Amino acid sequence: MSAAERVMLLIDADNVSADVIEQAVVMVRKAHVQLHVRRAYCNAETALKQQSLFKRLSVRPMVNLAAGKNSTDIALAVDAMDLVISERPAVVYLVSSDSDFAPLVLRLREKGCRVCGIGQQGKTGDETTVAYDDFIDLRHRPARRVDAPQAPAQVTSQPAPQAEREPAPKRAPRRTTAKKAQPPASRAPALPEDVVHILDAVPELRSGDKLELNQAAERLRAARLLGKSASSPKLFKKYPSLFELTPEKTPNKVRYVGP
Repeated sequence: MSAAERVMLLIDADNVSADVIEQAVVMVRKAHVQLHVRRAYCNAETALKQQSLFKRLSVRPMVNLAAGKNSTDIALAVDAMDLVISERPAVVYLVSSDSDFAPLVLRLREKGCRVCGIGQQGKTGDETTVAYDDFIDLRHRPARRVDAPQAPAQVTSQPAPQAEREPAPKRAPRRTTAKKAQPPASRAPALPEDVVHILDAVPELRSGDKLELNQAAERLRAARLLGKSASSPKLFKKYPSLFELTPEKTPNKVRYVGP
């Protein structure tokens, strides 16, 4: 790539995890050395949560305040067309597993760009990858839990030699009563298989925070757990003890309240 050619990286930060974003930035910088445009499109909650990541990677967050369905995707697509016309990049990288960007990929290619996709393994469908000139799936690496260090063993004082100790007075033997067997500790019930798949597809739910319902639906459709015309509230309502939908009449947020 010549010094005059420009490279853009546009990230759908509501669609992929933080570690996949970091892997994508590192990979593109290694391939092209210079990465001229780095933007991440997300809602305000994600921007606040990932602000230290964006600052460390020199990624510019593009906060979308609209709450409508696919509003973040639309903001990314509009910005992508403006940037391609004004900046004339040679290569555009889209970081997302969403198949809805296929029309954008075709239009960017018509403008003379090479369009490469980067997705999250396990969330990308076959219909997504074929639209790009090249597509790479990156594996999500959950943060490992660091166990607290064990306290050092306490040093106990050695007993005095037998000759130096005074004989202890004899005590009357205690009467002992048989202890009742304690019932085994109850274990948390195993989660239904469908719920495990939902939490794997939408890992943000595990934190217990509220999540936009349309955002959760996108993840579920990408993981093929929800059809294009299927209702996501109906899926969550199958497990009322594990998921909470708010507001009650016309829900637009979901929260995981299970174990």
